[in-house]
Amino acid sequence: MNFGFSEEQDLLRNEVRKYLDQQCPLDVVRQIMETPSGYSPEQWKQLGELGFLGLTLPEEFGGAGLGWVDLVVVLEETGRSLFPSPLISTTLTGAAILDAGSAEQQQRWLPGIADGSVVGTVAVLEESDDLSLEGVQLRGQRDGDGYVLSGQKHFVADAGQADLFVVAFRTGDGPEDVSLALVESNSAGVSVEETSTLDRTRRVGRLCLDGTPATLLGEVDSAGPAILRHLDRGAAAVTAEIIGVIEASLEITVQYAKDRIQFGSPIGRYQGVKHPLAEMYVDLECLKSLAYYAAWALDGSPDEVPTAVAEAKSFGALAVTQAGITAIQLHGAVGYTEEYDIQLYLKRSKWARPFYGDETHHQERIASLGGY
Repeated sequence: MNFGFSEEQDLLRNEVRKYLDQQCPLDVVRQIMETPSGYSPEQWKQLGELGFLGLTLPEEFGGAGLGWVDLVVVLEETGRSLFPSPLISTTLTGAAILDAGSAEQQQRWLPGIADGSVVGTVAVLEESDDLSLEGVQLRGQRDGDGYVLSGQKHFVADAGQADLFVVAFRTGDGPEDVSLALVESNSAGVSVEETSTLDRTRRVGRLCLDGTPATLLGEVDSAGPAILRHLDRGAAAVTAEIIGVIEASLEITVQYAKDRIQFGSPIGRYQGVKHPLAEMYVDLECLKSLAYYAAWALDGSPDEVPTAVAEAKSFGALAVTQAGITAIQLHGAVGYTEEYDIQLYLKRSKWARPFYGDETHHQERIASLGGY
């Protein structure tokens, strides 16, 4: 069995890195993250033209028909460059519609997701931040063939940029009485409150629904498995970007250790600098193995997905947190200042750690699944 990337995947990585290095270096990232939208519509359109937005969608909908390992290749590079875009949330929206949507819904929405004309996101979490079906408390009331939704969804990625929301809601008191619905951003009763976060390259908001009409996605009271798959996919996607964040943090800090002269020598000569960098590298390589296996399982071994994803995200949450702290410490006090890029990676680590579950959440999952 070949555990390495294929020639096509290496080519994909090179193309994504080339595009991001040329079109969105960190000085451009700094400009974009200060804009109201938090991403560049022009770059978003280019991603669609290059085929990156529909990477995992079938060719019949304008996608490339590739798998999650291929997507990991792209997300590593977007994490490495801190690329500000709704790529993860839109990809997860397409996956949810592909999973549960009718043929009509798939034909209506998936081509737009693939070409970049539709930005989507999935709204599952509420104020409790409970990553389980019991955490879904927003109620839906039957209204003809659809539903009317009233309530709030919290911690919604790219809520202010989305044209389409996939919303989890409850139709009964049983733990499995949950469904999914499609809500367009211009529907009646829809409003978004942007939430201030440390990382301005990642936007999060609160989705407020007040008597909003919604179209059922899939069958009523049957969305439990789809919601759990979404949470696993989201954790795997964030972990893939974490790899890129750690890689860039290591690269920047190694270069700083070569350039910074103290007592007549580069600080990289000293064990107090070399050893933490070596530990960061070891963590990175361990994380890659876990993340790649989780991505493979999403396509090739569904039964292994919960454990594989939990192992990858729990380790990734710890590793990216430590990488951010180590990189700042080795830069000294200047690492905290706005002019140094390394502080941007520390901020991204603060976003990535809790999103789709921190290490404690996923370690408890592993224990409950019999992993310990």
